[in-house]
Amino acid sequence: MGLDMYLKKVTRECNKKISEEVGGWRKANQIHKWFVDNVQDGVDNCATYPVAYEQLQELLSLVNQVLDNHKLAVKLLPTSIGCFFGSNGYDEWYFDDLKKTKRIIEATFYDDETVEYEYTSSW
Repeated sequence: MGLDMYLKKVTRECNKKISEEVGGWRKANQIHKWFVDNVQDGVDNCATYPVAYEQLQELLSLVNQVLDNHKLAVKLLPTSIGCFFGSNGYDEWYFDDLKKTKRIIEATFYDDETVEYEYTSSW
């Protein structure tokens, strides 16, 4: 068991919803906390939530700031404690999760009104 998190890209073709996983994390609780606080209105319930392009750009901006100055981690992207959430330290794993988040957002997400994004988690 553990915190698993997924980002999906959703498109529609011929009135059919096509969902494609474009990013996933395991126990990246700082990223999960950001989604809970900024996308899910503070509700942590393993449901699927729509994510706006602008929200992803905000997350990317925070990730970049913390990667440029590790001292900002506690303030901008704090860790979260929870059952099966993994470490709450600001260590190599924490910063690797940020680098992964940066790669996912930069490689996958673009502003296109025909594309939607969704976040979901489970534990």
